[in-house]
Amino acid sequence: MPRILACILFCAFATLARAQPLAAQNEFTVTDGQVTSAIVTVDVDRLFSQSRFGERIGLEYNEGREALALENRRIANALRNEELALAAQRPDMDPDVFRQEAEAFDDKAQGIRRAQDAKERELEETLTVGRDQFLEAARPILGQLMVDRGASAILDRRSVLLSLGSIDVTEIALERIDDALGDGMESAPSATPEN
Repeated sequence: MPRILACILFCAFATLARAQPLAAQNEFTVTDGQVTSAIVTVDVDRLFSQSRFGERIGLEYNEGREALALENRRIANALRNEELALAAQRPDMDPDVFRQEAEAFDDKAQGIRRAQDAKERELEETLTVGRDQFLEAARPILGQLMVDRGASAILDRRSVLLSLGSIDVTEIALERIDDALGDGMESAPSATPEN
């Protein structure tokens, strides 16, 4: 019986999908009464980016990116000046000495590039770690919200093809997460790298 019901639902959705225009909604609203569902959805990206915790992580990340970009520009200018100075000395230098100086400069520039790339990877990792810390801290809050709504599961909205708007609990989750965690400074270590 469950297989027959699943087949009927699949055929009905397939027929509806063909009949819908390309810009069809992926969410429907119910006007009479509250729908109780075994599944609720949240927009995980929105939870992170619009919560005070996520905003703090995002701000720290953006400040780190700006500082790294400023440092990279300063280093690039210093290397460019050093290269120009070396090129200006070339006519007066022995070719072997110039070659050694040029190789030393190239080695220095490559080493700096590797160090700056490592800083960028570390900065990107702080965003990933911050998001993981947020999700870990939010898990019990989301779990309680799931229980309060009588649901058995929470899905990320991005993985849902069609749904009723009433099963989206993102707004309520945001309120509860902000109330419980604030900006997350007390519940998780800072995700900003030490330079």
